[in-house]
Amino acid sequence: MYAHWKKLLFICLTCLLQVHQVYAEQPSEPAKRIIALAPHIVELLFEVGAGEQIVGTTQHADYPREALDIPRVGNYARLNIEQVLASDPDLIIAWKSGNPSDDIARLKQLGLNIVYSQPNTLEEVASELKYFARLTGHKEQGEQKAAQFLSRLRQLQAQYQDKQPISGFLELWSRPLTTVAKDSWIQQQLDVCRVNNPFVDSATDYPQINVEQVVLAAPEVIIQPSSHGMKAPETIDWQQWPMIPAVKSGAFIHPNADKLHRMTSRALDELTLLCQHIEHYRTKKLN
Repeated sequence: MYAHWKKLLFICLTCLLQVHQVYAEQPSEPAKRIIALAPHIVELLFEVGAGEQIVGTTQHADYPREALDIPRVGNYARLNIEQVLASDPDLIIAWKSGNPSDDIARLKQLGLNIVYSQPNTLEEVASELKYFARLTGHKEQGEQKAAQFLSRLRQLQAQYQDKQPISGFLELWSRPLTTVAKDSWIQQQLDVCRVNNPFVDSATDYPQINVEQVVLAAPEVIIQPSSHGMKAPETIDWQQWPMIPAVKSGAFIHPNADKLHRMTSRALDELTLLCQHIEHYRTKKLN
């Protein structure tokens, strides 16, 4: 009996500590000076009306255009701690899996208020919108934008959920040749468009493969995301393997990686176009 109550007490204390930690990360007042340590964080803050409250960000934060005027305090590999401190932020929003952990730990030791962003699913973009809106004093606009995002996502999912699957290979990088699998951000988008990824069950979410594996998989479409929607020069010249169905029919798609890869509302814009292109080749195949 004593062991049972001891276990219950431990569980309760653990829950209280977790709740305390969550509330400790919530500022008592809306943040006025924000450092946003990822491009997607900047975009989402602008979307909920908090763009003018950003006083620092990292490289590649380029949307909306006003984001280009925000001072840079680092990149994915290193943060300028002195510049961060000089910005006098009352809130730092860090990308949990995309910022240097040692720099974030140092900022935390220095007493700066840090919260984390980590949208792992399409649906969680809506959660981020609402969360950022609460942190910055724009709750109503955040709720509105989140509802709009989920509505668009549901419509897109419904539009393609009964479509016949088509096999597709996504060339994330060429050297080394890398694709996507399992619960990766882009795999979710392929699922919406009803694309069967032959590498979906790989051991990692971003497996490195070889050309021979792609030839054997015989994809019906090849998707090559690239910056600004232009075909990247380093992508593999698949014309060397005309036996691949996608090569034989010319079924290549070049979505804008700046939109598709970023966890924001604009991802749905590019996802809509991606599904339309895939539907074109699906219809062509059926006819």
